Amino acid sequence: MWTADKWKDYEVLDASAGEKLERWGEYILVRPDPQVIWDTPHAHPGWKQKNGHYHRSKKGGGEWEFFDLPQQWSIHYKDLTFNLKPFSFKHTGLFPEQAVNWDWFSDKIKKAGRPVKVLNLFAYTGGATLAAAAAGAAVTHVDASKGMVTWAKENAVSSGLKDAPIRWLVDDCVKFVEREIRRGNHYDAIIMDPPSYGRGPKGEIWKIEDSIHPLIRLCSRLLSQDPLFFLVNSYTTGLAPAVLTYLIATELKRFQGRVDSQEIGLPVTSSGLVLPCGASGRWEAV
Repeated sequence: MWTADKWKDYEVLDASAGEKLERWGEYILVRPDPQVIWDTPHAHPGWKQKNGHYHRSKKGGGEWEFFDLPQQWSIHYKDLTFNLKPFSFKHTGLFPEQAVNWDWFSDKIKKAGRPVKVLNLFAYTGGATLAAAAAGAAVTHVDASKGMVTWAKENAVSSGLKDAPIRWLVDDCVKFVEREIRRGNHYDAIIMDPPSYGRGPKGEIWKIEDSIHPLIRLCSRLLSQDPLFFLVNSYTTGLAPAVLTYLIATELKRFQGRVDSQEIGLPVTSSGLVLPCGASGRWEAV
């Protein structure tokens, strides 16, 4: 498992009975997590000192209960700054486990010794975009949600990357890739973080089991002649790491490189164990 263990402003304090106890800077949140199927005693004092608790509804969805929590606050990862705010469906605007991937590709970009163009699809609030830009890449950031792209721009400003070479686009990711192929554009690296299920700006339905392989195939056509890396993230239970390896290896076999896929996770302070948080498939040039 690849573990995001370099955080100072974030930690999973404990996990039990379908929930995780997290510290986001100076604030403590309790959020549901379907992976937490064990039930251990709530010995950590944070369970009683929480600033926010997302209650999952048996009918689907849920709602936040707040205890002295600001509407927005910031945390840092190395030189990056992220603005957080609790919003619908338990999220805060950041997936901390992805830091393990940010470190991996940032190192590759810095060591490339050449200009690197990165395409970030389903780019959300810009964690990967900012990490790549801070490492020296020119980034094209694509997400179907205007609100998420606006949030990502705010994070860029907070991170001192206002003038970095980032192209911000509100667009359906699949249609954007198809247009880029027709335009003859190419990228040295591609990052994608597709949802399990979603809709595009015009109601286009995305279901990952049906759509992920065609998208990887399309994206492989956007790679430059000397690509650096290709990263696919999945939070869908049915897509095991070995499946990601097979998908990526099948479509990138014309390039000289290797594929590795693993679960990604976060260390849990109270137990010393690692909480699984999805999977990532990585192709890198050799």
